[in-house]
Amino acid sequence: MYLWTLRHSHSVVDNSRSCCETLTLYPQPAGGGGPLRIVFTGGPGRYVPGGAPLGSGDVGYIRGASLNLHEPGAVRALLDVALARGWQPEVRRMVEIDGWSLLEAAAAARAGTAVPADPKDRHR
Repeated sequence: MYLWTLRHSHSVVDNSRSCCETLTLYPQPAGGGGPLRIVFTGGPGRYVPGGAPLGSGDVGYIRGASLNLHEPGAVRALLDVALARGWQPEVRRMVEIDGWSLLEAAAAARAGTAVPADPKDRHR
């Protein structure tokens, strides 16, 4: 079992403000392992909430996969992908992962579809 939190923050890179969503999962019972931090930072071709018209917790590609990080099923899908790619919750230190590396596989799992094998087919 896991507890999770979602935080919104801002940073300034190259005189441009960027929004960031950070999903942190804590293995339970407490002390059973280190947390997993999954970070989504806004950038070209992708979005994180920063006000209207986006809803709180929405992250995705402008032309592609998206998730709402307030939905337990979306969080579970991200966790499952992280576990499949080698995250070990029993390790007692925090691990941070770029959420964009997990998004397409997690969204595909939620939708019951396969992720495009060829990177050129993504985000169209």
